[in-house]
Amino acid sequence: MRDDDDFDADPDFDEEDDSVEAKVWQLLLLINPGDEETALQQFADYREAAAEAEDAEPVELIGRVIDWRSGFRVDEHDLRALVQALDELSARWNLSIDWNGDPDDDDFFDDTDAGSLLGLAYDRLAESGYTVWSWETADGACAGWITLSRDNEPMRELATALHINLRLGSDFG
Repeated sequence: MRDDDDFDADPDFDEEDDSVEAKVWQLLLLINPGDEETALQQFADYREAAAEAEDAEPVELIGRVIDWRSGFRVDEHDLRALVQALDELSARWNLSIDWNGDPDDDDFFDDTDAGSLLGLAYDRLAESGYTVWSWETADGACAGWITLSRDNEPMRELATALHINLRLGSDFG
């Protein structure tokens, strides 16, 4: 477990810094709205992971350091895990997703898929000013994060700059 002394205070980037690290920092701030402490921890973890795996794509490292805290990555067919991850992430802002049924009921998952669940979460969270995003993984997993809807354009720009194939949760599939 880390304490506050294990990572730098605010990373020192100037506004013109176009480095991958600066972009990753900006992305972490967007997926942790109002929680700079978590973004700092994840940034320190990202730097450590990047030093160990120099040839890894930024999105893969980001996915590792945010998993189940600020993002999700689950097997596309593990619908229960997807619902749990989205519920846990939305609870960070005291939000709950109305799934139009009971995910604890075994029959709930009979006629649905990851795309339908992401689309439903996207619609429900958009009502409260949040956007569910998904990004393409090499192994076909279902992965993504949630941001404030007002940050949609900066998120798109950062994703493009970091070569992340990012799309709205409603467009998964």
